[in-house]
Amino acid sequence: MDRKKFLKNGLLGLGSIVALPAVVTSCSKGNNGSPNAPVNGGGNNSNDCAVSPAETVGPFPIRTPAQYVRASIIGDRAGIALLMTLTIHDQSNGCMPLSGVWVDVWQCDKDGNYSQYGGNQLQTANYTNQNFLRGRQTTNANGEVSFISIFPGWYPGRAPHIHVEVLTTDGTSLLVTQIAFPVSVYSAVYATGGYNGAPDRSNTQDSIFADSLGGNMADSVAGNIVDGYTLSKTITVR
Repeated sequence: MDRKKFLKNGLLGLGSIVALPAVVTSCSKGNNGSPNAPVNGGGNNSNDCAVSPAETVGPFPIRTPAQYVRASIIGDRAGIALLMTLTIHDQSNGCMPLSGVWVDVWQCDKDGNYSQYGGNQLQTANYTNQNFLRGRQTTNANGEVSFISIFPGWYPGRAPHIHVEVLTTDGTSLLVTQIAFPVSVYSAVYATGGYNGAPDRSNTQDSIFADSLGGNMADSVAGNIVDGYTLSKTITVR
């Protein structure tokens, strides 16, 4: 299945997540110079067993994550399609893939707003009764989870990012981290009409990423503004 057809199907409400990691692998293989060629974000590679950076959960964490076990987290939001596959490794076990743990993700929409919050000085738009762009999956035998989403927007004071938390099934948090995007990729997205233009903080200006950008950066991002993007990231917990 090609990327364009897959992402369009995902946006229409794909029901199964089982085959997503294989699809992402094939989509991420592009020739240099192709619009679908992957952009290496400079993140951790498979030979790097360093624990991923621990970051703040932020002001907008998921309030009831157990209710949002789902492959597609788009809800009613609009934006450029994003398929992300996260692989969890266990440093304490030789950086082997970690199966059977929860992975929670949450992000803002194209306008920089989060669901479950708002109507205050921190976020004027009130989305307290909505649950878009939040989700949970359980890692498979390869330590992988995948989510169908949209490319996040940005809000004042932060570079573009996605939040991730890895937890045991009893709810013990193993790591809270964030994923950053290559400047070339988010610049292309934010130049389109549906987003709010260039962010007011670059990756290097972002206070959260200031001391950990290499570890936060997506391992690869492939795609274009027409067909959408795929993101891959290995996250290592202790």
